[in-house]
Amino acid sequence: MSKIAIVTGAGTGVGRRVSEVLSREGIIVYLIGRRKDKLVETQNICSGNTEVLQCDVSDPLAVEKAFKVVEENHGRLDVLFNNAGIGVPAQSIDEMPFENWKSVVDINLNGMFLCAKYAFALMRKQSPQGGRIINNGSVSSVTPRPGSIPYTATKHAVTGMTKTISLDGRKYDIACSQIDIGNAETPMTERMKEGVPQATGKVDVEPVIDSIHIADAVLYMANLPVNVNVLNMTVMANKMPFVGRG
Repeated sequence: MSKIAIVTGAGTGVGRRVSEVLSREGIIVYLIGRRKDKLVETQNICSGNTEVLQCDVSDPLAVEKAFKVVEENHGRLDVLFNNAGIGVPAQSIDEMPFENWKSVVDINLNGMFLCAKYAFALMRKQSPQGGRIINNGSVSSVTPRPGSIPYTATKHAVTGMTKTISLDGRKYDIACSQIDIGNAETPMTERMKEGVPQATGKVDVEPVIDSIHIADAVLYMANLPVNVNVLNMTVMANKMPFVGRG
């Protein structure tokens, strides 16, 4: 029986690449995102069975409805790649408009909570019980970039969410993992090739890596039995300024 997976933020970047790889491996993938045209683009490059579910993950009713579709169609969910996320232009806390803070929190934190909530509920009641939730934490869950307070705060919070879901899910065979991504090549990281601010105040070009390596890592975690967990995995450009002081 094919596994059932949901990928959020599936319309572009890492979400698109993960969807492509999971579907290629025979997993039925539900593509979730705000823009239907981008989801259809993803669907068109997937070689396996996929379904488009247009959904704003910050909307509680929309998320509940999307997960209900999966439950009605299959009666179960094996994997959630909880990936949807956004950033805003870099500013220090005193310059950051509240609207920018709120928009990032609504998607990166509230959206992840809502998707994990409904995934957990379905995995808990299905038979056989259990499944895996994989949260996209980002290396910003550990170390900030200058001027990134909303993004960094939400990604630090995702780490706490991952650990708590992992703990609460034990008795239901629900494993929760986190992948921290550093400089995967996507539309969001195009600016890295031109130079981004560093902690020293300089602006430097940073190396990026092919997002296939992220997709392969997610596939590895998705295929693990539920009695095994990779609580946290960091996949990063080896030469990016993350480890150490700079």
